[in-house]
Amino acid sequence: MNRLFVDNLTVIDFAYLDRHRGLVGESWIVDIELAGELNDAGMVFDFGHVKSTIKAHIDDQVDHRLLIPADYPQLQWLDPESPGHFRWHLEDGTWIEHRSPEQAVTTVPGEAVERQAIATRLSESLQRVLPDNVHDVRINLRLEQIDGAWYHYAHGLKKHDGNCQRIAHGHRSRIQILRNGERAPDLEHYWGGRWRDIYLATADDRSATFEDAGISYHRFSYESDQGHFEITLPAARTEIMGPDTTVEWIACYLRDETRKLEPESRIEVYAFEGVNKGAIAEG
Repeated sequence: MNRLFVDNLTVIDFAYLDRHRGLVGESWIVDIELAGELNDAGMVFDFGHVKSTIKAHIDDQVDHRLLIPADYPQLQWLDPESPGHFRWHLEDGTWIEHRSPEQAVTTVPGEAVERQAIATRLSESLQRVLPDNVHDVRINLRLEQIDGAWYHYAHGLKKHDGNCQRIAHGHRSRIQILRNGERAPDLEHYWGGRWRDIYLATADDRSATFEDAGISYHRFSYESDQGHFEITLPAARTEIMGPDTTVEWIACYLRDETRKLEPESRIEVYAFEGVNKGAIAEG
């Protein structure tokens, strides 16, 4: 049997819910392997169609979506007609509530989101849309290897034309900071800790702040092209920025906040958005 492979086909940027970590922004690199018989053109599958068919299918299933483990016992559906409206109760007694259009979420079997289970799910669904001569689809989902600090963040961009407007998608992102022209691992690890599993929000999107069982919560909501979005989280799991949470503004925010820690230093920040892309701020 003939085999075809494509490494680094795409990066899935999404978010998922975890019983301990809460809302987690994540980035998985996608490698694929197809096995089958050669078609009349002498190919298992045309490389020219890989992105238009395979990448598009993967993007539609999980990219820029919130993945919800449907069998988690502390998942509370608040509207049986809307899979985007639910409350997720964490092991520490706090909760996260989410409301969105249906296309912004994907429910997956199990009590937790696992890479291999998602890879298997994608392989099986792809098999149904590929030509009959393709007999086997294998997907490998892997993390970027990062030498240094990184953080996981989730957010939403209400002004974005595409799926970034969804209020709960995210990224696993490296962070590089230069202090007076030299790498500053101490500052990088400071931000890696401060923004571990953080929700980055825009000040204008905050619609309420309140307490429940002694815990402070923030609610963020907005209307965008895809509909109404709303999320409520423990305040301790959020950081509120003034501007929108684009990577350009995130880089500026990191620079400005770092300069408060080291006002005499020249700071240069490389803020990544997922894998191999991002923004630079210096000053």
